[in-house]
Amino acid sequence: MQIVRGLNNLESDTRGAAVAIGNFDGVHLGHQALLSAAGARAAVSGARKIVLTFDPHPLEFMDPARAPPRLMRVTEKCLALEALGVDRLVVMRFDERLRSVSPAEFIGRVLKDGLRARHVVVGEGFRFGCRREGSVATLAAASSAAGFEVVSVPPVELDGERVSSTRVRAALRAGNLASAQRLLGRPYALCGRVIAGAKLGRELGFATANMRLHRAKLPLGGIFAVRVHGAGGAGPRDGVASLGTRPTVNGVEPLLEAHLFDFAGDLYGRRLSVDFIEKLRDEERFSSLEALTEQMHRDAARAREILGDRAA
Repeated sequence: MQIVRGLNNLESDTRGAAVAIGNFDGVHLGHQALLSAAGARAAVSGARKIVLTFDPHPLEFMDPARAPPRLMRVTEKCLALEALGVDRLVVMRFDERLRSVSPAEFIGRVLKDGLRARHVVVGEGFRFGCRREGSVATLAAASSAAGFEVVSVPPVELDGERVSSTRVRAALRAGNLASAQRLLGRPYALCGRVIAGAKLGRELGFATANMRLHRAKLPLGGIFAVRVHGAGGAGPRDGVASLGTRPTVNGVEPLLEAHLFDFAGDLYGRRLSVDFIEKLRDEERFSSLEALTEQMHRDAARAREILGDRAA
């Protein structure tokens, strides 16, 4: 799947697509319903299946202090959308210019002239344009002149509540990975490229693949039983991972450190995807490296037990 940044970089075969619009942070079950509706329209008309999203998230631009942690970076979002059959991800930069665009201008400049959309797929509560004045009704009123069909998708509910990115974040913050997995339709995952570390884990008998996440905020933290994709072999590898700032060794930058069980290969430079299966505990500061090592052995044993009960 191709990532296209900005409307000026669109190729001609993108025009006339079925376009699903939203932030798609997490690509949860609600987002998947939008993609399914877009895919159904694309299949009937022979159009491409496109997602239009925005970066940064509007709240990150307008009020960074209040902005919640992202569930996904753009690269992670791209991988999840590709797995669901999206042909292209069009990313528009959210800045002061886009913030001030009127609903009519957004429809004309972005949907009609830019994408030449044939189908526009949005959630029932979709809002757009300056001061969020545009709605599904606004799109419907303009659709005939703009040459597209509007498809409004009702919210997906689970256990009587709407599935949302906010709800996924709450589950992750509480350490309830089973609930997050139900809302997402898959385990929550983070991706990163393996970098060289201080090799302290190797000295302690727990060699780790260290990944910088390039995030100001994390949606979860602690010690986890994990499954790691991308290390080579026929499938994911079981392991135990630490996500946070490593208080015992005076870490500052958030880091994901994954120890893969029964693995001795070289992972430097590889891009790994880490599925979080169950939280074992919060990060904590230990009085010595010996105490930390003892706890790491307990964590690894518990993770093996959990993952053995949940065969991939």
